[in-house]
Amino acid sequence: MALMMDAGALNAFLAREFPQVATGYRVEHAEEGLLTARLIVSEDHLRPGGTVSGPSMFALADLAIYCAILSRIGPVALAVTTNASIDFMRKPAAGVDLLADCRLLKLGRVLAVADALIRSEGQDQPVARCSMTYSIPPNAGQISGLS
Repeated sequence: MALMMDAGALNAFLAREFPQVATGYRVEHAEEGLLTARLIVSEDHLRPGGTVSGPSMFALADLAIYCAILSRIGPVALAVTTNASIDFMRKPAAGVDLLADCRLLKLGRVLAVADALIRSEGQDQPVARCSMTYSIPPNAGQISGLS
């Protein structure tokens, strides 16, 4: 299935439908096999000790996977997370943004499964790994041609 929304279209969709996240998160790159999203780290994302909080990393993974799915099925606002698992592997670097590299593992009519690796910008080692399953609403197939 071809890409239906690029990074610009995804960012515009987020700004319109989810303005609460549009200022702290951004889709950097979207192609058929990979989507990269950024958490623009601010004081709001830090926990005591100055590291990025787990909930902020989880939100980045959730947003990246959601956008990876939408990049393939189009602007289906009601696709929702049905399962999630995250492993926190190491402390993120201080004072830098986080990037989530996401790939879709399965995209069907009803469910989508994806993984995201989160890393500190400028570093290769992941700080977290997340796996999620999303439910795609029934009318999405008519919009995107899912089989």
